[in-house]
Amino acid sequence: MPQDAVLLTTQVACDKCPIRNRAVCAHCESDELAELEAAKLYRNYEAGQVVTWSGDPMEFVASVVSGVATLTQTLEDGRTQMVGLLLPSDFLGRPGRQKASYTVTATTDLLLCCFQRRPFENLLNRTPRLSTRLLEMTLDELDAAREWLLLLGRKSAREKIASFLAILCRREAALTKVKPNGRLAISLPLTREAMADYLGLTLETVSRQMTALRKDGVIEMDGKRHIIIPSYHLLVEESGDDADGGPLI
Repeated sequence: MPQDAVLLTTQVACDKCPIRNRAVCAHCESDELAELEAAKLYRNYEAGQVVTWSGDPMEFVASVVSGVATLTQTLEDGRTQMVGLLLPSDFLGRPGRQKASYTVTATTDLLLCCFQRRPFENLLNRTPRLSTRLLEMTLDELDAAREWLLLLGRKSAREKIASFLAILCRREAALTKVKPNGRLAISLPLTREAMADYLGLTLETVSRQMTALRKDGVIEMDGKRHIIIPSYHLLVEESGDDADGGPLI
């Protein structure tokens, strides 16, 4: 854990946590929540701050409470590739794995609910609800990775950007418990340069396609990082997916 991470003494009670119904603790009963409550620590990272480096010892696991982080890997020649995003309610770290597989960097101010890895592993072994939920999240992550392979390999630049925006809409809607219908507002967690890296596009292509989507009425810009979606269903049509976010066949 980087030494300049800020340890927060004020914490939100588990039963009032904004990610309570989607995080790894979603299925836990009150006695299990109490045990998690006693063990958790909140840590805050500023935008641009590294949470952990790839290959470093990973002594903690965590849920993202708020903010966004990137997962990156570096090749031997120094080239880096963004391989994933961590959004609110996502789980960071792997029980049973002693070293970090990716470099994790906060792209916005990031709040993590952290647990020491070994005590969390012990809790997993005697808390079926917790281990079942972690398995569900892992399988969801596998499905998302397969969909991302489709996006990178088969979709056009316009469809890639629309798909990325639709994913952000669905995650925001899930956290706020509002169906992704009608007019929606989202904040971009990445710069256009980072979006280009993540989507396998050039910066010029991202800028050009964002402008085209705006001119066609699919999105509206409210500053550089805030986007209004007039119609979620229109956005999904542009992504090449169905209304639930799955690929159209």
